[in-house]
Amino acid sequence: MKDKIFLFIKQSWTKLVRGFNLKRSSLLKSYWSLPPESRSRIRFIAVCSSILMLGILIGLAVNINRPVQIEKIEKTLKIEKSGAMELRLPGVKLNPSIYLFETVTKVTVPVELNVPGRLAFNAERSKVLSARAPGRVERIFAFEGAEVENGSPIVELYSPEFISAQQEYLLSSKTAKILESNKSMGDLLSDALMTQQASANRIRNLGASDGDIKNLEKTGITQANLVMRSSIQGVVVKRNVDPGAFVNAGDLLATLANPKELWFLGNVYEQDIRRIQKGQTMVLRSEAYPDKEFLAKANYIAPVIDPDTRALLIRCDVENPSGLLRPDMYVTAKLKTGEAEAVVLPQSAIVRVREMRYVIIKSAADTYRRFAIKGYDLDGKKFAVTEGIESGMQVLIDGAVLLNDRFAKQEE
Repeated sequence: MKDKIFLFIKQSWTKLVRGFNLKRSSLLKSYWSLPPESRSRIRFIAVCSSILMLGILIGLAVNINRPVQIEKIEKTLKIEKSGAMELRLPGVKLNPSIYLFETVTKVTVPVELNVPGRLAFNAERSKVLSARAPGRVERIFAFEGAEVENGSPIVELYSPEFISAQQEYLLSSKTAKILESNKSMGDLLSDALMTQQASANRIRNLGASDGDIKNLEKTGITQANLVMRSSIQGVVVKRNVDPGAFVNAGDLLATLANPKELWFLGNVYEQDIRRIQKGQTMVLRSEAYPDKEFLAKANYIAPVIDPDTRALLIRCDVENPSGLLRPDMYVTAKLKTGEAEAVVLPQSAIVRVREMRYVIIKSAADTYRRFAIKGYDLDGKKFAVTEGIESGMQVLIDGAVLLNDRFAKQEE
């Protein structure tokens, strides 16, 4: 039986080898009958296939998918009825160079009211230069932004009324001098002096100065043009005319103001009205000068609330001797209304989520709590916590945002 099976296998293998040799010889004939370019492509495909198969065999022989043991750290989050969150991180030690805790104590801090607002020119110290008679603008001495002194020339006008007023003054002056030599004409002298004074007042009302009147009386020569001068020390805020323009009586020529005398216009909301009084001193802060403070004194409190903003307008005189502040700058005024006990923390310890503010404390070796607090900003760098924190708590003052991310992930 074994001999028969062996013979069958031998015959089958012989037929298989013979068939393979026949196919091999036919394949070789077909291969060599191809053009050289086709044979080159076939060889290239064979080499690439061999390299691919070799890589697969090597990958199967070498096991690179070694099992990696991942240590699972248990993290549990507990949410209390008050809204506070407690997070446990068993076996996790926070890096002290990133997460810094500090034991806090309460101190006495000022209770302040923040009043937003803007700056404006002091209208009581500003002046509007207007034409007091019809005329033509001949020259402009000071344009926008130009600094002027009291008596500095601003605009030069040609005005027929000014020429007429000068001639009337000269005539009355000559008449008065003639009548002074004749004592029998005292009544006429009195009328002439009154006319002279009236002419001088008319010249003043047109915008001329006392110096112009004295020069007219001294020289006896009328000036063709009227020079309009500044009545304050400040700057030209706005110019309303150009050279060659014709103006009528009452037309605006320029606006003058003193940039060192400003007003603060603030808005106080209804719940804080009782804390505002006339004469209080406020401290102003501006984003342009975060390290500087400016003083302002309340001089006006509006009698009614603005129906649109639901706020009460207050006005303060601002001390601006260095001229750093500018009109229309947005500033915030702080008014001290009392004192309170609070925990003072750096702004880095406060976690802001929408309108709420939170802090994170360390309640145990691996347990941390996050809860809401109440308070107010002190100077932009510190925060006064009036409710929520007690003395002796270990508060996270650096790295609070990073640890809060863990709270948020556990909450999800």
